[in-house]
Amino acid sequence: MNRRCVITVGDLGEFGVIARIAGRLPQGRTVLLGPGDDAAMLSAPDGRVVVTTDLLIEGRHFRRDWSSGYDIGRKAAAQNLSDITAMGAVPTGIVVGLGLPSDAALTWLDDLTDGFRDECDLVGASVAGGDITRCDLVVIGVTALGDLGGRAPVTRSGARPGDLVAVAGRLGHAAAGLALLREGRGEPTELIETHRRPAPPYACGVEAATLGATSMLDVSDGLLQDLGHVAKASGVALVLDPEAFAISPSIADAARQLGADPLEWVLSGGDDHALAATFPVHARLSPAWTVVGHVIEGEGVQVKGVSLDRGGWDHFRE
Repeated sequence: MNRRCVITVGDLGEFGVIARIAGRLPQGRTVLLGPGDDAAMLSAPDGRVVVTTDLLIEGRHFRRDWSSGYDIGRKAAAQNLSDITAMGAVPTGIVVGLGLPSDAALTWLDDLTDGFRDECDLVGASVAGGDITRCDLVVIGVTALGDLGGRAPVTRSGARPGDLVAVAGRLGHAAAGLALLREGRGEPTELIETHRRPAPPYACGVEAATLGATSMLDVSDGLLQDLGHVAKASGVALVLDPEAFAISPSIADAARQLGADPLEWVLSGGDDHALAATFPVHARLSPAWTVVGHVIEGEGVQVKGVSLDRGGWDHFRE
């Protein structure tokens, strides 16, 4: 009987793995010095650098039996690039720290690397460097950098009474996809693929900044929980209209299968990496943005006039 020969990262060794990764990563115009030195160097035309970082751990943030290496690479890059755009900045590059089991297949690592690269390509960013070590589980640390292009950053603390609350991108899809996977369901595939590989509305970040957004953030832990951060930082209350949230046919289908409330996924589900922002009432929003509420004096987030403290992901309580 023929056995397939699988070449692993352990077979290649640390420096061979690093060389293999670097060989799959062309560098963009913002990278002045890429992989191969003690540190990378990127241009910062604005004179300020926007920085964010995230950590993903196998079994907690992803499962290799549910997601391919390519999916995981895309997702890991996306959640960091989305944070950069949520500040109104343009992503310029990422650096990646990897912990890998020695028996991880090189083909899986190639797919992971390609996922990092292809997600960065969507916004003109590069994978500029990183580090690798042996680990019992796959651990991925991504740090993303961005440039404001002369604009002021859009923070969480600028919402004012009278502002509109609007969202861009999908809400609830990733949470519904995760619920389907946990129940062993395979459809709707659109939802499962969104859990594996989110699609942040990257262009809407800079657009919001140019339209005068008063606050903005990436929706990673659930809309209610994340907007609660805006309410607290700004010292205001955000009132959401549940009728403003469209329930897609795929989410409605999944809710019927699982006996779930689709609005719960939309309001409390994380990992879609949509953008939520507040705007002056006379802002001329593009069709990419949906107005879902308004800002008033007070504190917290309200739906149907009821303040809600629950909803969303907490790494130390889940």
